[in-house]
Amino acid sequence: MKLISPAFDNNGKIPSKYTCDGANVSPPLKISDVPAGAKVLVLIMDDPDVPAQVRPERMWDHWIVFNIPPTKTEIAEGENPGTKGKGSYPKLEYGGPCPPPQFEPKEHRYFFKLYALDAKLNLPEGATKAQVEKAMQNHILAEAKLIGKYQRVG
Repeated sequence: MKLISPAFDNNGKIPSKYTCDGANVSPPLKISDVPAGAKVLVLIMDDPDVPAQVRPERMWDHWIVFNIPPTKTEIAEGENPGTKGKGSYPKLEYGGPCPPPQFEPKEHRYFFKLYALDAKLNLPEGATKAQVEKAMQNHILAEAKLIGKYQRVG
């Protein structure tokens, strides 16, 4: 399974349009080679470079979407293609990169992780990443990862 973005290369810089410094809309994504037995897709975007001063667990969950149709080959800019999960922001929407410039590292990595599952997740809207990951156990057929980087100016 593959996950790419027309907006940035793997390990490349995420354009500011998709961050808190821009329009803060989700970037376009393209999905390919989903396994035949997939019932749903799950997309999780997180940042493992958060300073302990900001979050003791050093993780910020930016976007959680589950029960995406497995026939989906493209997620348009700003689109939320499935059931919305609850990330670290107080809303059930995409929250773009926004690394605090006063802490190291200045540049953060953002992991867009796509999973193909053999079963639909029986979870309500607003489920947390931990709940989604627990429900996915023993149901992952394939996974793909896209990494983008961002550093705020100033």
